[in-house]
Amino acid sequence: MMGHSHALSGVVGWMAVVPFVQGSEFLGLSFELGPGEIVAGSLVCAGAALLPDLDHKSATVTKTYGKVTETLGGILNWAFGGHRMGTHSFFFAALMGTIVTLLALWSELAVQIFVFLLIGIALQGLGFGLDKNRAASGVINALGTAAITLGLYAAGLNYTWLGVAVAFGVILHFFGDMITKMGVPIFWPFWKKRIGQNRGFVTNGPVEQKVVTPLLTVGVIVGSIYLFDWPTLLPDH
Repeated sequence: MMGHSHALSGVVGWMAVVPFVQGSEFLGLSFELGPGEIVAGSLVCAGAALLPDLDHKSATVTKTYGKVTETLGGILNWAFGGHRMGTHSFFFAALMGTIVTLLALWSELAVQIFVFLLIGIALQGLGFGLDKNRAASGVINALGTAAITLGLYAAGLNYTWLGVAVAFGVILHFFGDMITKMGVPIFWPFWKKRIGQNRGFVTNGPVEQKVVTPLLTVGVIVGSIYLFDWPTLLPDH
């Protein structure tokens, strides 16, 4: 799928799981999610849902931070065997989730920086900018990202769930790609067969443009109405 579809799937995916994880504990992590955590989680998940495509030199996420993400993308492409290989696997999802969880335990500042980067990627994927003017688009993206990140920081959010959200976003990405004709090797490196290959729709084809993306957009709207107009769902903050 295209970047905007992956980003939307991250938002919808996070909104969809909130009612099920609300107030629970998972791997010792507490999921007390208020409005701020839902917004932050949606954007983090949207950004994480683009991370697997760092293995592609022309992907939205690879172009987001210029030479930094392009260099990182080149390294991941080499380390994980090319496009739609290792970065599109449960191994990569677990790796990213573990790294981010350790990051959260290590430094609050590191968490804020990572959240900032993911929100920037999410906004880029969602089309927050000017397609024909990369400089202006970068400025708009940076200002929007900074404003959102500072707002979330001021709200004093608890980011213990951050690693889980990142891993979940990565999984949403390769499940989205699994229904396209290329398929994905979700069990890499143990089994490199592409699941779903030659069975789904064409990336950025009529099915994605006219069915998948509109449905995901509707999902964001419905999820927002449900979560933010359902007082018994959200804990008192």
